[in-house]
Amino acid sequence: MAVAGEGAPGPVPASSGGPAASAGYVGGVSGIGGALRTVDSASADTISGAALNSRPVTRPGEVLESVPGLIVTQHSGEGKANQFFLRGFNLDHGTDIAINVDGMPVNMRTNAHAQGYADINFLIPELVAGVEFHKGPYFARDGDFASAGSVRIDYLDTVEKNLALTSIGSFGYKRALTIASAPLGEGHLLVAGEAQVYDGPWEVPDALRKVNGVVRYSQGTQLDGFSVTGMAYASRWTATNQIPARAVSEGLIGRFGTLNPTDGGDASRFSLSGRWSGTDDTGVTRASAYVIRQQMNLFNDFTYFLNDPANGDQFHQLDQRILGGGEVAHIFQGDLFGRPMENEIGVQTRTDSIRVGLFNTTNRRFRSGILDDRIFESSGAFYFDNRVKWTDWLRTSIGFRADGYYADVVSDTPANSGKARDGIVNPKLGLVLGPWFDTELFVNYGGGFHSNDARGVTATVDPSSPLFNLQRSPFLVPSTGSEIGIRNASLPGLVTTVTLFQLDFASENLFQGDSGTTEPSRPTRRYGVEWTNRYAVTSWLSLEGDLTVTHARFTEFDPAGSRIPEAPTTIASAGVTFGEPLGWFGAMRFRYFGPRPLIEDNSVRSKPTALLNGRIGYNFDNGMSLALDVLNLTNARADQITYFYESRLPGEAAEGVADRHFHPVEPTAVRLTLAGRF
Repeated sequence: MAVAGEGAPGPVPASSGGPAASAGYVGGVSGIGGALRTVDSASADTISGAALNSRPVTRPGEVLESVPGLIVTQHSGEGKANQFFLRGFNLDHGTDIAINVDGMPVNMRTNAHAQGYADINFLIPELVAGVEFHKGPYFARDGDFASAGSVRIDYLDTVEKNLALTSIGSFGYKRALTIASAPLGEGHLLVAGEAQVYDGPWEVPDALRKVNGVVRYSQGTQLDGFSVTGMAYASRWTATNQIPARAVSEGLIGRFGTLNPTDGGDASRFSLSGRWSGTDDTGVTRASAYVIRQQMNLFNDFTYFLNDPANGDQFHQLDQRILGGGEVAHIFQGDLFGRPMENEIGVQTRTDSIRVGLFNTTNRRFRSGILDDRIFESSGAFYFDNRVKWTDWLRTSIGFRADGYYADVVSDTPANSGKARDGIVNPKLGLVLGPWFDTELFVNYGGGFHSNDARGVTATVDPSSPLFNLQRSPFLVPSTGSEIGIRNASLPGLVTTVTLFQLDFASENLFQGDSGTTEPSRPTRRYGVEWTNRYAVTSWLSLEGDLTVTHARFTEFDPAGSRIPEAPTTIASAGVTFGEPLGWFGAMRFRYFGPRPLIEDNSVRSKPTALLNGRIGYNFDNGMSLALDVLNLTNARADQITYFYESRLPGEAAEGVADRHFHPVEPTAVRLTLAGRF
């Protein structure tokens, strides 16, 4: 998405700036009431909706792999939140990557399944106008969960042409989508609806059933306008979770089998949001607000008969919440010693009213309760950012961010009830030198944080074993990051960037296989290098290639070892996109997810995963388009995710067996999409 400056006269066309290889992306206008704004960093950028939709993907969340170095995968059923990896982080379901859609947070704090749980399954890729991403905790607008990075997604306000699309494919894949917009009063009304079913290659079908809808009214311009948006999403599914390798090697189940055919869940999300922008003599003011009702039920069985040999270890995680919040920011121009200056002042707030439950179940039937808690959690933030252009080759940004948190936990285990407060102030610094010979140098430094589950902040006893005391977790966990990067555009059409980065965390969350949750761990340090390349060879052909290499270690000694489980050392990708507005188009994407230590002493490691997806299609002059996607083109026998922990199968010793538990990549699949633009 092209993002205009503060003085832009109107909405921004969501054009591609290069070849588009999608049957369903129609383009349009975005940014009414305030567009995505970029920041100065070697690792920050924007991605157009056309470029994002040119990627052949298995699931909606995978379009975010357009962010260089980001891996989006799945270890469960298709309705569950994805798992994310970036810069040597196993981000679980979103702990340290902040995801925002249309001004609304996707990460759910104090969630039943994982802190920062970010379910992006409601995303409609064809509606995405643009994606703004940052890496590292250097930016004043980014708060909770943004230490490794943040991703902001904007939807279109209007579409150039209405769209009707249908897709069919392997393993029972069917999808229908329609998007339409029309003038209404002084503005425009946009309506979109989606329905999808999918079984997958699993011996017990996923039986995914999903419906999704968006209604938006927008009026005005980027600087003086507003939009109001309603979204609704609901899905249900059966899940084939990760399975123990020994169950496959011993012939108990197949590679796509399951040990508990009743795992799965359902989820729903309903939201109402608005954003407004206005200008006056002092500058530009932007405001946004939202209210979201979200519900989730997950049934998981990761350890089988380890904890309960008679009934099994399946558990039900319930999360029901209503959350609301908003942001107001004012950007005003000035000068400092005669130099152009821009100041941004912002206030952000969020409040969650949550019910979180954990129950023992057998075949999704209730057996006993572990916890059923009510939490009220609220936060507020103030940030300031000063940006000065000192010369044609020197720019600086100096700012800070102050966050305050409050939680009130009412637990059905009275000893775990309580109130908690915490706050944190972080500096944000940036320096840009250049351009010289089409080259810029970026330096960034800043502090960040993630919040911990409020229940862990107030709890004193284990809810499943009240005789055992617990050590309370800190509410806010600080991080400190820095990077230096160089970006070169001296070769026409080619932009190449090399970035060196470091990030220290006081504590991070690690996956615990016995409970299927995450728990705080020791301090860590990561440093590494990223190399990204974007090459617009011609107007109809583009190439890209990215490489991230990270060194990740615990910094506090423990005899268990210094390696961080699931921290990837190497992530790489490459792609080619070609196409004209009419005629043939296509794309090919390669993604490499390197091996990872599965336990702290590095004695057990995962295997690498290399996947190749392809697309070929044709745009007809009557507005029709036809596209064929081939996913996992080489039929790689690889894993989406691998864990190592103890589980127990029938007949095994009571203490269980430590084993690899994996979720396989789907075999080669084809999907045919027919779309009409009118």
